[in-house]
Amino acid sequence: MAENVIPALNPARLVLQGLPLRLIQDGLLDEKTMVQALETAADNKTNLVSHLVSTGLADPREIAIAASQEFGVPLLDLDAIQPDLDVVKLVSDKLLAKHRVLPLVKRGKRLFVAVSDPTNLHALDEIKFQTGLSVEAVVVEEDKLHRIASKALEQVDTQMPGLSDDDLDLENLDVTGGDDELQGDVVSRDEVEDAPIVRFVNKVLLDAIKKGASDIHFEPYEKSYRIRFRLDGVLKEIATPPVQLAGKIAARLKVMSRLDIAERRVPQDGRIKMRISKNRAIDFRVSTCPTLFGEKIVARILDPSSAMLGIDALGYEPQQKELYLKALAQPHGMILVTGPTGSGKTVSLYTGLNILNKEDTNISTAEDPAEINLPGVNQVNVNPKVGLTFASALRAFLRQDPDVIMVGEIRDLETAEIAIKAAQTGHLVLSTLHTNDAPKTLTRLIDMGVKPYAIATSVSLIIAQRLARRLCNNCKAPIEMSPEALLKEGFTEEDLATGFTVYKPVGCDQCTDGYKGRTGIYQVMPVSEEIQRIILQNGNAVDIANQAAAEGIWDLRRSGLKKVMDGITSLDEVNQCTVE
Repeated sequence: MAENVIPALNPARLVLQGLPLRLIQDGLLDEKTMVQALETAADNKTNLVSHLVSTGLADPREIAIAASQEFGVPLLDLDAIQPDLDVVKLVSDKLLAKHRVLPLVKRGKRLFVAVSDPTNLHALDEIKFQTGLSVEAVVVEEDKLHRIASKALEQVDTQMPGLSDDDLDLENLDVTGGDDELQGDVVSRDEVEDAPIVRFVNKVLLDAIKKGASDIHFEPYEKSYRIRFRLDGVLKEIATPPVQLAGKIAARLKVMSRLDIAERRVPQDGRIKMRISKNRAIDFRVSTCPTLFGEKIVARILDPSSAMLGIDALGYEPQQKELYLKALAQPHGMILVTGPTGSGKTVSLYTGLNILNKEDTNISTAEDPAEINLPGVNQVNVNPKVGLTFASALRAFLRQDPDVIMVGEIRDLETAEIAIKAAQTGHLVLSTLHTNDAPKTLTRLIDMGVKPYAIATSVSLIIAQRLARRLCNNCKAPIEMSPEALLKEGFTEEDLATGFTVYKPVGCDQCTDGYKGRTGIYQVMPVSEEIQRIILQNGNAVDIANQAAAEGIWDLRRSGLKKVMDGITSLDEVNQCTVE
């Protein structure tokens, strides 16, 4: 073995053999690089395979093939199988996380375990000691092992067995429940207050907060039950509890939300407040809906701190931010925010309200329901069942000396007319509509029956918006695109002259599929005198859009391409959010 020693790098200590030697012989690395990798891995207290893959020194697939051939261990593609959580749970979470291995199959007294480094005999011995089974290694690729093992650990962690009070910050956790309003006898009080169920539901809610999810879906099916988080706008499965627990989980959530647990035939809406520390509380808006195999429950996470982020955190371009702030500074007029469900309209409105929320300003809001609690703002939940509609709430506001009024959504002509009259009589009115872009918002009001002159004299600013996922700064990678392809996507010759770089998502342990967080894409269109003239002349949305473009107003597509040029998001993401 003397010839495998690198004299300049302490030959007395380091001899190349086994997998390192095999990787050199296969031409994956040279001797000097391998020796340096071994020393760095030892200094960092990590194994060689993890170090080679994380630093990009070798391809994980080629390492796995070399290890399989060197040690005569079977090679497996992890993407081709679905981990059996019952088998995964045979090994403690601590051992799985410590050695980064994944139990795959149990055959009699033999347990087959996926490893990326078959020389890690210490890991196999510890698993053998803990399980009492004969452990056999199966070689897999390091990157796939890390990704799939992490997901399996998350799923096991949210299963019922193994949950302990240590998993939760029980000292500070305070969930506002409705146990005093427990009704009916379909599910008993003992079942609802079953401690494992309580801990499980609390843990799911906490995990959703930690991961930055916007919604939690509890979904019962005939033979399965799944829980999904909406992370950065995309649903991801995070747990599959036993289907037998569907009724208990639903009952617990309904008790927490102050809903009738005996009523399972009609939809219900409720609310949960979870105080996770002395200074922070999170609200959940809960909706139940009867399905074929039980009640599907969706909890929308409402974080009051999102309204306190400030306008700079929302993703407005400098000129767009200036237009919004200028409209907010006006003593009267109407600001409309438009976009599909889940496009961030509420956060935009609340950010504006937070800017206006001062001691000398009387602010009242009518919402269905109020999503974020803002101290200093008089918030009203509309309730059509008792006659408290948007229109009746607006009439009441106008008798209470308001300065600023916010209407959750303009849904009908009556609400629109009262809101417009308020804007014309010295009040600043903020509201939302569901339209595709800013020009269509004006024609939508006309279609509802609002007179063109009323629109022209009241609406001062329209913001159309979408939410696009942000690229992860840790793993995003540049891609080459020809000038012709960029021009076809909508970039201009002036854009190409700046020499920007287009990035694509890759994916790492710090993000979700290459994305982390979201940013807004906006069309901020003030209603100028020319646009007022078009409205009064019964012009259509195309006429208004052409005039806005002539005035230098960016449409949603152009704003999205600017985010691509700045390296904030990918072209694929913008193509999904906007029309070319």
